[in-house]
Amino acid sequence: MAVSESDDAEIRRRAEDFLRGEVPAGWPELAPDELIPVAKRFQAALHDAGLAGITWPAEYGGQGGTAAQERAFREQTAGYELPTGPFVIGMGMCGPTLLDLGTEVQKNRYVRPLLRGEEIWCQLFSEPGAGSDVASLQTRAVRDGGEWVISGQKVWTSGAQHADFGAVLARTDPDVPKHAGLTMFVIDMHAAGVAVRPLRDMTGGAPFNEVYFDEVRLPADAVLGEVGQGWAAAVTMLGHERVSLGGSVRRRDEPLGSANLAGIARAKGISADPSVRAGLAALHAKERALALFNTRLSQEAAAGAPPGARGSVAKLAGATLLWDALHAAGEIAGTDAVAWDPEDAAAEELSTAINSVPASSIAGGTNQVQRNIIGDRLLGLPKEPQVDKDVPFRELRVGTQRETS
Repeated sequence: MAVSESDDAEIRRRAEDFLRGEVPAGWPELAPDELIPVAKRFQAALHDAGLAGITWPAEYGGQGGTAAQERAFREQTAGYELPTGPFVIGMGMCGPTLLDLGTEVQKNRYVRPLLRGEEIWCQLFSEPGAGSDVASLQTRAVRDGGEWVISGQKVWTSGAQHADFGAVLARTDPDVPKHAGLTMFVIDMHAAGVAVRPLRDMTGGAPFNEVYFDEVRLPADAVLGEVGQGWAAAVTMLGHERVSLGGSVRRRDEPLGSANLAGIARAKGISADPSVRAGLAALHAKERALALFNTRLSQEAAAGAPPGARGSVAKLAGATLLWDALHAAGEIAGTDAVAWDPEDAAAEELSTAINSVPASSIAGGTNQVQRNIIGDRLLGLPKEPQVDKDVPFRELRVGTQRETS
């Protein structure tokens, strides 16, 4: 049922009233470890105010609202910098997958604490020898009586250093083709045998991690979905991830947003330059087109039509938009994009955003992978050749697996 204008306006009013009094002052200057308790308190207050999980089922802690209400909330909060970063993966990827595939026990156990920020989640797919080809992963899960035992390594895991739980993809049957022998599990990141090591990137931060599993024991009911159906579970989660990455409402003062770049152009006295104006207008048009596309995806999902492969369109469009913004920023800011006064926080934020752009073409599946998905599943183009499609995994020499066993 469509949301009335009064419902939309009510959400916006409640959001504005909440944010005026609840956004903690000075939180962006906090160190990561100091931020976590602040972010958890904020997320709990957000949930208690009825503004977290707006479209999620009420029986699991959500608000049972509509996609239009969710969009109204996001648009109203776009003018604020919020301490919700630690929950992006849980809210955008793991939580929706739990709702799609989890048992009643799992949904009742995990969803409400996730929404309230009591528990942070991460996603554990990529490995040193299995990046874009996730199905080549080698982390193993072996059944031992009433438990599963997981051993292996994951890499590029965002937020693992703060996570309480994770969704991990592991190989449970090496005797079948690589896509068929996978299973997804819920794993306690504080369990014995789990080790997390940070990876520092060129922004100077360490948002990613490598994670090691040394015979980590999981209960039989830790399976998310079905045994042997891990690839289907991964596709489900990656679909949510791509919509999340491509569809988030950008802050109005986003460093690489057209509005912020227009402000820089005005400050430098070049806003009347025809090429600058044309570049900013084109960037703004692309921002608006992506926002409208994602509004449509959200509304269709609320009506029972999941985005499927169109999530790859959103993800690819979001990544290419950032590259367009990067080029515009370079032309407008010039040398200020790479060197600035130490007291100029805005310039530092712009430079950090620029350095973060290359990751957008990799995270959630590379741009090339997204184009393959779009061509195959949306445009009906011939699939890429798959010479290993029917070969048992243990016979493949992939990733770091150099010898058959």
